[in-house]
Amino acid sequence: MSEVYAARRARLRERCEAGGSAAALVTGEANLRYLAADAPAGSALLVGPGQDLLVCTRDPFTDVAGGRPAEDLRVFVLPTPEGDPAVAAAERAAAAGAASLAVEEHHLTVARHRAVCSVAPRLRLDDLGTAVEQQRIVKDNEEISCLRIAAEIADQALGELLESILVGRTERHLALELERRLIDHGAEGTAFPTSVGTGPHSGLAGHTPTDRRVEEGDFLSVCLGADYRGYRSEIARTFVIGTSPADWQIELYEQVFAAQRAGREALAPGTAYRDVDRAARVVLEAAGHGERVGPRVGHGVGLENDEDPRLAPSAMGKLDACVPVAVDPGVHLPGRGGVRIDDTLVVRPEADGGPELLTITTKELLAL
Repeated sequence: MSEVYAARRARLRERCEAGGSAAALVTGEANLRYLAADAPAGSALLVGPGQDLLVCTRDPFTDVAGGRPAEDLRVFVLPTPEGDPAVAAAERAAAAGAASLAVEEHHLTVARHRAVCSVAPRLRLDDLGTAVEQQRIVKDNEEISCLRIAAEIADQALGELLESILVGRTERHLALELERRLIDHGAEGTAFPTSVGTGPHSGLAGHTPTDRRVEEGDFLSVCLGADYRGYRSEIARTFVIGTSPADWQIELYEQVFAAQRAGREALAPGTAYRDVDRAARVVLEAAGHGERVGPRVGHGVGLENDEDPRLAPSAMGKLDACVPVAVDPGVHLPGRGGVRIDDTLVVRPEADGGPELLTITTKELLAL
């Protein structure tokens, strides 16, 4: 795999050189993992000049809690853990004769940025911006394979929960059980805090589970994801507790399902991000829920569960093949509850069968 990380860093180096920067300083956690494999928390990666350098506060080869960095990287461990890897990397760049350094300003505090400037006053600092995040959007086969496994794990955990008795159990209890099942099936952890909402809490985006107990007739909405080798899946489903859903529940579910299906079907290389959002949003607007739709109906997934691209009305850009996204419209009716349906998919051209669905738990409105 070292050649994969080396190729990624080479692409970044070319972009920096084209922008007039002699080297790049990468400090974002997910960006470090993308370019250097595993590294201790707080590390910094110097891409150029010369051989790339990973600066750490502790030795990654003796750190039992972490993995190993890419084999072709030079590693420099600071003599004291109080040191700042970003500052040390900037010093190394200046000592190597670099005249300019592109930094991830959005990942540096003001104090840290000033410290970098102070140790290398002759080094011109440019803003690298989201260059690495943009490079991460299109995934290779290995990355998609990890996402596929992460999706399978989430499907397994959710499927087992649906086979258990739910009435009388609290949202918090169900969320903890789902997270345990994710680990049992091979996840390194959760992709994000698991959300379970019942009754009037159902359909709320990012709802923090409470001690409310599941009751007959409730909507039950669940949103979870697995972290597998750093790659994060996402799935949400909504069910009814009891034998027969109420008419309003059936109607609302069908509306959200139609919107989610429209968003999924719009996923194709060359489609504008905003057009995917629009495809799902118009369905809910026509149903009278325009004001209840969130600021976007989807987003990219990968090393972060919420990354570029943003599928939103104001988003700029177009989809490429091999871009994994979550399509997750939802509607919440205050005091009554709501519906969320969310899938992880990979954008594929029509010739390859269209979007690849990674999360396959049924989207039928089940009465549990």
